[in-house]
Amino acid sequence: MRQKSVAAFGTWKSSITAQTIAAGSKTLSSPCVVGDQAFWLEGIAAQGGRVSLVGARPGSSSETLTAAPFNVRSRVHEYGGGAYLVHADTVYFSNFADNLVYVQQADAAPRALTRNSLLRHADFCLDKERSRLIAVQEDHSVPGAEAINRLVSLGLGDGDAVTVLATGYDFYAAPRLSPNGQQLAWLCWSHPHMPWNSSELWIAEVGADGALSNPRHVAGGPDESLCQPTWSPTGELYVASDHSAWWNLYRVEGNVLHAICPMDAEFAQPHWTFGESQFGFSGDHELVATYIENAISKLICIELRTGTQRHIETGFTALHALSVGDGFVVALASSPSTPRQMARIDLATGQSTVLALCTDVAIGADCISVPQAIAYDTAGGRTAHAFYYAPNNADYAGPVGERPPLIVTSHGGPTGMASNGLQLGIQYWTSRGFAVLDVNYGGSSGFGRAYREVLKGQWGIVDVDDCIAGAEYLARHGWVDRNRMAIRGGSASGFTTLCALTFHHVFKAGASHYGVSDLAALDIDTHKFESRYTSYLVAPPETRGAVYAKRSPLGHVEQLNCPMIFFQGMDDKVVPPAQSETMVQAMKARGVPVAYVPFEGEGHGFRRVENICRSLEAELYFYGRVFGFEPADAIEPVAIHGLPPVP
Repeated sequence: MRQKSVAAFGTWKSSITAQTIAAGSKTLSSPCVVGDQAFWLEGIAAQGGRVSLVGARPGSSSETLTAAPFNVRSRVHEYGGGAYLVHADTVYFSNFADNLVYVQQADAAPRALTRNSLLRHADFCLDKERSRLIAVQEDHSVPGAEAINRLVSLGLGDGDAVTVLATGYDFYAAPRLSPNGQQLAWLCWSHPHMPWNSSELWIAEVGADGALSNPRHVAGGPDESLCQPTWSPTGELYVASDHSAWWNLYRVEGNVLHAICPMDAEFAQPHWTFGESQFGFSGDHELVATYIENAISKLICIELRTGTQRHIETGFTALHALSVGDGFVVALASSPSTPRQMARIDLATGQSTVLALCTDVAIGADCISVPQAIAYDTAGGRTAHAFYYAPNNADYAGPVGERPPLIVTSHGGPTGMASNGLQLGIQYWTSRGFAVLDVNYGGSSGFGRAYREVLKGQWGIVDVDDCIAGAEYLARHGWVDRNRMAIRGGSASGFTTLCALTFHHVFKAGASHYGVSDLAALDIDTHKFESRYTSYLVAPPETRGAVYAKRSPLGHVEQLNCPMIFFQGMDDKVVPPAQSETMVQAMKARGVPVAYVPFEGEGHGFRRVENICRSLEAELYFYGRVFGFEPADAIEPVAIHGLPPVP
């Protein structure tokens, strides 16, 4: 056994450096199976976060299919997704820089199908018989007006030949053409709803000329969320619905949904991005799905004629974005000891092949902190869920009698979900001697609709209560140092962080990554997709003024008395820079220690190597100054207003 050196928590030297995380990181997304070939998207930090389409055949190495400067991303709903479609040797994709749709055939250069950069497109469906793409369109052509969303078709010969297929709802998603090309299914919803609260499934007949007729509402309404309409090879329509209180799978017959695998588990996730999938068909009568129980993913095959179910043991505990082929699936997969990867999984054996890894960093198993799932009592007699990571480093141990500092973090969304898949961003902290608590507060997905709806009208309260209760739980059990507990978060989780620090006095420091501080300003500045979301999360328009004033951290900054560091992308359209900057200025005016690290050219989340690296190191430096330790890393100092510089 290796002899460990004794060193103060937070000062441990780790091989998981910010530079290796940033330089070697890839954002993997959007797997798609076509025949025996797998496709997916890779975002490479070393190329400024540029996203390229990659393909791989069985037994062959992967090949990048879209070259620089093309960036395969969509900005519909700002969060994008559904940015490409592959058919035979042809690729159709949305290019982030100009919002145009391109077609690329074999080795030929991409050719623009559309010409108006104010029209954004996503979630493509090929109508081969009529030589067109069907897509969700988001129209930003009227300055100062809210964008218009609709379903359209784009002619493959001339993208200016645009036909509007469906309009009238505020949002559309998932246009899917039946195998015989005679029916189109889609999802839609309108303000003030979000798709995970209320959405509708529609079907229409498709004529020889491509026009839709007899459109009809099939399912969904105010208290039902539907996801991923999918046609089977035999022409039956399937969809995920949560009308049973869980997102379960159903076969659509007329206006009736027939459950095919009822479980207290989630076969879908909130529709933040286009093209997400948790089920598909591996033959005429075999449906393959991944489902989530208590934030753990499992893989299942369902024989539709008999209802026979077969679970497939893969070794993975987090499975996302499933695409199904003949006898195999491709998915984003990870486990507590394996980083996120694009994996090809054999349905007969459960054995997997790595197609791509999200990181080039190799980590020894003895340096990995394995998460422990915990459930604990929280406010209102509820139970909250989280994953606890203890400090772990093969070379170091903390001093006898010293407890580690704690970082409490939570997902954004706020309907996201923390999984237990290996995350280098968490291991960065645990390998240096921090404990980390990753909280699935009330409002998280993965635990049923009732758990999600706990957050209704309670954003900034329930999420904060659950983070505080988790920290108190760990401190009470002697796992962490009560006097060195910090909270961090980004976007919606940044709001949770700011509320926890402003209205409570449990944490001693905090880090906000593009977090919300002023709810009223958020309503004014944010984009269409989330522009009414606070009606659900906080209060309806008729009462929101008083509630906003009571709950916005910026209006109560005089109560915030612990040090904070803020990180902000200057091109963020979801949470604009003013949300951070007004808070920073208010804290400076009061003399409370505060640091501000802005990043030019970054949006909602950081994609460039230097910025990913800087944000990690700056936060570590900040905690060192606040909690009184010196990190082993050589870090460029951060100016912390209200604290004297280090001599």
